[in-house]
Amino acid sequence: MTEKLYSEKILSRSIDPATREMLARAEELGLETAWDRLEAMLPQCGFGELGVCCRNCNMGPCRISPFEEEGPKLGVCGATADIIVARNLIRMIAAGAAAHSDHGRDIAHTLLLTAEGKGGGYEIKDEAKLKALAAEYCIETEGRSKEEIALDLAHAVYAEFGKQEGPIQFTRRAPEKRVALWQKLGVDPRGIDREIVEIMHRTHIGVDNDPVHLILQGIRASISDGWGGSMVATELCDVLFGTPTPVRSQSNLGVLEEDQVNIVMHGHEPTLSEMIVAAAMDPEMVALAKKYGAEGINVVGMCCTGNEVLMRHGIPIAGNFLQQELAVITGAVEAIIVDVQCIMPALGALSGCFHTKFISTSPKAKFPGATHIEFHEEHASEIAKEIVRTAVENYRFRKPGQVHIPDEKTECMVGFSVEAIVAALGGTLDPLLDAIKSGAIKGLAGVV
Repeated sequence: MTEKLYSEKILSRSIDPATREMLARAEELGLETAWDRLEAMLPQCGFGELGVCCRNCNMGPCRISPFEEEGPKLGVCGATADIIVARNLIRMIAAGAAAHSDHGRDIAHTLLLTAEGKGGGYEIKDEAKLKALAAEYCIETEGRSKEEIALDLAHAVYAEFGKQEGPIQFTRRAPEKRVALWQKLGVDPRGIDREIVEIMHRTHIGVDNDPVHLILQGIRASISDGWGGSMVATELCDVLFGTPTPVRSQSNLGVLEEDQVNIVMHGHEPTLSEMIVAAAMDPEMVALAKKYGAEGINVVGMCCTGNEVLMRHGIPIAGNFLQQELAVITGAVEAIIVDVQCIMPALGALSGCFHTKFISTSPKAKFPGATHIEFHEEHASEIAKEIVRTAVENYRFRKPGQVHIPDEKTECMVGFSVEAIVAALGGTLDPLLDAIKSGAIKGLAGVV
């Protein structure tokens, strides 16, 4: 299908050829996607876009007119537009920080179980990083097993969530001048959960009504997540699953295979995706796939958890957040396996239009139309095999006439962890810093 065959509507929705092809396929099949639902939502609420509506108490909902001459300028309680916007913004920060930091808490829980010998198949793969992190927490490592060290580290990290007075250990990785500025502004976080709870308290009716004061608390919660919960997740994942090193792979919807069992892993938590990758390589599972007529099992990632196995194992990544529905519409996916975050509830009804199994796994997240196979780290290996078996057995129900996989896929190189970058520079950042100081490199950009 060439670009000139696409309607202007399809062309305006994405620059990616695979996405355009699958949007056209969805239109041909009469299937709804996120783009269609957005179009149906237009025009979106102008008050909502500006953040000037408030429903934090039962006197509302209230909305502030952004125009000079018309509409109310104060909420029922007297809140101004600035107060309402600040409240709404930091409540969003609280939700995001809670989600990402809870991810870190779950990884700490997995490390704890692994250290206690209850990990269900997990192991400590980067002992050097384990010892480096232990040193930051002043945990003794000499003459101790990696399990003993990991147990102490897991307990120390756990404490970061519930502590009432700081500092959060990893915040001390920041330059001294930066920490001093945080302290001066009163945004040096005291504990990960405390800052999230305080946002919810401050934004309740009649509590904090100074916009700047509210935003500063949002900053404090953001630091507690970025330098706390999210950094915990990153570092402990490396300890458990290995620190990434550069590896080549492929991306986009073309990584799906017409003659194999396609399993899409979508969500956030590598505790699940790591085990799915291992289970899919099990000779018993591969033999079962061949019994049903497939050439093998093709595991691919989607969105965030896809990046985890991409950078550690070179597992191809089928797409980003907006492509999750399009993967199902290929008609070639036996199972899309999800845990938490970034998962559209629309997947349930859409999967019902194909043979695809939509499998939810987290105790925290259920979805309409999903088959729920609950994942627990203590029995990780056996549950992962059950999930993979469910996908493999579903291959026989695939309808070849519905299969439509775009050809587009792109070579990529990933796995640039801090450790890999420093090693490539000879063990220090000095060559990079010198190039920046001399002007040979004008700056660095991070795309997140």
